Amino acid sequence: MRRITGLSNPTVKYLRSLRDKKHRRRERRFLAEGLRLLTDARETGHCPETLVMAEGREAHPLLDALVADVEAAGGDVIEVSQEALSKITGKDNPQAVSGVFAEFDTPLSRIDRDAAPLFLVAQAMRDPGNLGTMLRTADAVGAGGLVLVDDCADPFSVEAVRASMGAIFTVPLAQARWDEFHAWLREGPGQLVAASLRESHDYRAAAYAAPCFVMVGNESRGLPEEYEMACDLRVHMPMKGRADSLNAAVASAVLSYEVLARLG
Repeated sequence: MRRITGLSNPTVKYLRSLRDKKHRRRERRFLAEGLRLLTDARETGHCPETLVMAEGREAHPLLDALVADVEAAGGDVIEVSQEALSKITGKDNPQAVSGVFAEFDTPLSRIDRDAAPLFLVAQAMRDPGNLGTMLRTADAVGAGGLVLVDDCADPFSVEAVRASMGAIFTVPLAQARWDEFHAWLREGPGQLVAASLRESHDYRAAAYAAPCFVMVGNESRGLPEEYEMACDLRVHMPMKGRADSLNAAVASAVLSYEVLARLG
């Protein structure tokens, strides 16, 4: 273990840079924080390349296990001041431990349609919190994966990783353009279901079929009409109040549990 005290240290600057998309894309590395989240990552086979710990932290057996695994894998274990950790994470009261991970992605060709009856699809989702929430929902419902279509928020941003509560490490994640995704889907079994108001059915009375790919669109614009019309089924959720729609991530969660209940 090595200790770093200065805020201008090159390692601190490098770690801080991973909060920025352009540096994250260049390095193909991302930050995750919190003992629970890093433990979930370790238990699913994702070991941080660098482990950053705050000085004066409380001892914990899970942290000891993390340190041992990182060192055994030839990784770097660093101790920094609370001030330096705040600079790295961008939080005034950061978690006592953070890690640097290599980015990963699952090609569409490796998505196993038989892995689960349900998959989630997000099209042009721009809010990293919503994206992280969808990952968390996918984990909660046992979805076979989350497919990001077109220009979505970066799933490896600090905000998305934090909102996923560790699901970034447990849910297969694929990224593709619409044409690529649609062509892949039609090569095999798969019902594409859109959350939509165009010629749609009540979500509680629709006929779902496995494997079911539940797709939600951009937070403000929804799905393009062309995409909706290419779906096998379009469903809507009745709105009882003044609001005319649900948050995209919330809608995906409601639909996911209804699909699972209907598919048994």
